[in-house]
Amino acid sequence: MAQSTLIPEPPGYAYGHPEVPRSPVSIDELRQIESTVGWTDQDTKILQRHAEIFRNNAESMVDAWRALIAAQPHLLQWFAGPDGKRDEQYAAKVKKRFVQWVVDACERPHDQAWLDYQEEIGLRHTPAEKNRTDHAHTPDLVPLRYLIAFTTAVAIATRPFFVRAGVADPELRKLEDAWAKTLQLHVTLWARPYTKERLW
Repeated sequence: MAQSTLIPEPPGYAYGHPEVPRSPVSIDELRQIESTVGWTDQDTKILQRHAEIFRNNAESMVDAWRALIAAQPHLLQWFAGPDGKRDEQYAAKVKKRFVQWVVDACERPHDQAWLDYQEEIGLRHTPAEKNRTDHAHTPDLVPLRYLIAFTTAVAIATRPFFVRAGVADPELRKLEDAWAKTLQLHVTLWARPYTKERLW
């Protein structure tokens, strides 16, 4: 198993842990999805080549994305406790895993452990597992429509970090394309637990 760049391990982070079930998605199906999204070895290389940008800015990136969520009550509600207020402990734990995900998205190989953990992340947005990891009492579902719709917002909000790091065209465009592809790939896999059998 590849080692996590961020240490110590965030609370509830279970990448490569034996308790994470095997994904029902096969490696062959993963390769087909990668092909569909246009993923190539060059995308892997460019994200790895610029991994330091993500490592150095992961928390700031997540803060930027979460600011977009906080500005929209229909998104913020999925972090709320029974009293209707944001559950700060839950939000803090989720943030640490989100920050680690940024690094993982650039550095982890797309192997069985990676595939298994994408299924786990998807499940943690559904009634099957949401709140269980953190023993929280927020709503038991993040609707799939928001996972899908937020993908573009994340892609756009990340671009300034690349520019500030000094990445310029044509390398900038390649990096933006690779980041957009990996976002789409992750969300596609996270969507699987939401769907009925044979419909995904």
